[in-house]
Amino acid sequence: MKIDLSNKTVLITGASGELGRVIARTCAQCGADAALHYHRNKDSAFKLASQIQAMGRRAEIFQADITQSSDIDAMKEAVVNTLGAPQIIINNAVIQYSPWQSVLEQSLDDYESQFKSCVMHNVYMIKAFVPDMVKSKFGRVISINTECSMQMLPNQSAYAAAKRGMDGLLRVLAREVGPFGITVNQVAPGWTMSEKFNDSKPEGADTYASTVPMRRMGTDQDIANAVAFLASDLAGFITGAFIPVCGGNVMTCI
Repeated sequence: MKIDLSNKTVLITGASGELGRVIARTCAQCGADAALHYHRNKDSAFKLASQIQAMGRRAEIFQADITQSSDIDAMKEAVVNTLGAPQIIINNAVIQYSPWQSVLEQSLDDYESQFKSCVMHNVYMIKAFVPDMVKSKFGRVISINTECSMQMLPNQSAYAAAKRGMDGLLRVLAREVGPFGITVNQVAPGWTMSEKFNDSKPEGADTYASTVPMRRMGTDQDIANAVAFLASDLAGFITGAFIPVCGGNVMTCI
């Protein structure tokens, strides 16, 4: 038994970012062709496409602002014309902001940016790509959430509120598109080590790891493995799930 994404095309938003790159490479290693979205980091997207092409898979890059429906629609047309309609979409991109502050202090612009990049990003991607999945009676929608959605700690309000809104949208979608053979799931990372931390740990990493039941930080590969599983036929009867990949730092309840 193995994760087999052969004859599938996967579209990853934020593919040029730290986590997106590993998700894209992992899906390609499982046999998928890749549509790689980027916003500004074209060089990283080109490099990633070259790496995937070297595996013998097709890979193309596509630019879009994921907070604009017109950009998503244009990307959809370009992807379909180049690689065909993707059977798997992975909504990974998010706007980064700082500082994280209390509700009383956090900028209204930060709440708006998070709503756009978490909720509306998913809405636009769903409206653009899910109709083709409905026609073919197969599809995978996978979105990257966060352990912060369950923690709701001080200073997380803009991020947590947007991700919880995203959660509601996707759970409703799972019920609506399940009859068409489409699954809709979320992967919720904890604080994750990526390639940029290969040489040194970020400040506070050891303290965080000491509170995690598995006593370590997660890695980008941990997250990518969960995504690849949910994209595969092995997860064909899993939908509407919110899956924390954080070493038990948060745990869903019954």
